[in-house]
Amino acid sequence: MNKKDLIAIGFMTFALFLGAGNLIFPPLMAQQAGEYWLLAIAGFLLTAVGLPALTIIVLGRLSSADKLTSSLPKWMDRSFWILVLTTLGPAFVLPRAVTVAYEMGIKPFVNDNYLFIFSISFCALTLLLALKPGRLVDYIGKVMTPALISMLALLIIAAIINPLGSTSPATDIYKQAPTVNGLIQGYMTLDAIAAVAFGWVIIQAIKSKGVTSTKAIAKYSRWIAGIYAILMSSCYLAMGYLGATSSNIAPNALNGGEILTRYAAGEFGQAGQVLLAAITLMACLTTTIGLTNANAQYYKNTYRTPFKISATLILGLTAIVSNFGLETIIEVSLPAILILCPIAIALILATVSLPLPNKPSTTHTVIVLIATLFGTIDALSILDKLPLTVIEPLTKWLPFYSAHMSWLVPVFITIVISKLLSFRTEKMIPA
Repeated sequence: MNKKDLIAIGFMTFALFLGAGNLIFPPLMAQQAGEYWLLAIAGFLLTAVGLPALTIIVLGRLSSADKLTSSLPKWMDRSFWILVLTTLGPAFVLPRAVTVAYEMGIKPFVNDNYLFIFSISFCALTLLLALKPGRLVDYIGKVMTPALISMLALLIIAAIINPLGSTSPATDIYKQAPTVNGLIQGYMTLDAIAAVAFGWVIIQAIKSKGVTSTKAIAKYSRWIAGIYAILMSSCYLAMGYLGATSSNIAPNALNGGEILTRYAAGEFGQAGQVLLAAITLMACLTTTIGLTNANAQYYKNTYRTPFKISATLILGLTAIVSNFGLETIIEVSLPAILILCPIAIALILATVSLPLPNKPSTTHTVIVLIATLFGTIDALSILDKLPLTVIEPLTKWLPFYSAHMSWLVPVFITIVISKLLSFRTEKMIPA
């Protein structure tokens, strides 16, 4: 693979992850962190960028995304991928991307509700581009991403030359532990699970350039993860700067979208709203193309379903679900993704730490079950579905429960014990 193609795949990877949600998270966090915004962003980058980058590297080492679950029983393997891809696809993330694209990219310029027409048109455009997976690197990595980066750069340069405010006092939680709270917010982007899905697209893109050996795929995956990490970290730092300097233009903002909207309007007037709309539409489009491709690729490889049929069905469902409203979509699907994210991270950590067997492994199965159990507790906690009588002992005795990462210590302990047992087994086997 030549350098031009490698950089293009790295750009494509950045664009796949950069949805509207990724633009909205950092500004609000940085505004609330005030003078400690750089410390908060540092923690944010560890999880929001570090976990996805690690996932890309691990999947590249495996040379195929489906090998991540090869150590699980077949029913658990298939269930994981179907749930992940359905949730990231037509059940939640795809409709959310379509809805956000409409809310930020179209709605400010129209008086009537055109969501139905927009959702059909946006999904049709996504389908048109997704049906050419072999050219994904060309039109996302070489065309759409440079355009997206240029538009973001325009907004950031204007903000650096003419900041619209200064840092405001930090809220209590960021005064006490800015880096820890940034780390938690980075985890809550849930991009670690998105990386598992995008692994199908990234590895296929590498192979489409004639790379076939496992060693070469692993090497190029590391480079791609590095390019992604640099670009995404730069984007998050830039969005954080906007939030940190938004005290005058958007004081006490309710969300990051409000900060970006007011900042763009403050810098460029009406043209700023058009610029932000273009950024949002482009970011959402690259994400929908990538997720559609990941879904269709899985069903093609696993069930031999024709790519065109899978992609058409996925986007047809997406167009329908998009019209249910963003709040309904989140209410129905968010619990699943909150549970699946710890499972995905646990599988990545297990793959890094333990030998990956060629057949179902009790160890990996137990790790997934523990991640599922404690991930469910975290999901119920985030959704305020746990009774007070349960919350109090969990807060007292379960590490990281308040940070919605109570699964981390049990999974870590299980991996350590499994590693020690594997060492013991190796020593007992005669050479």
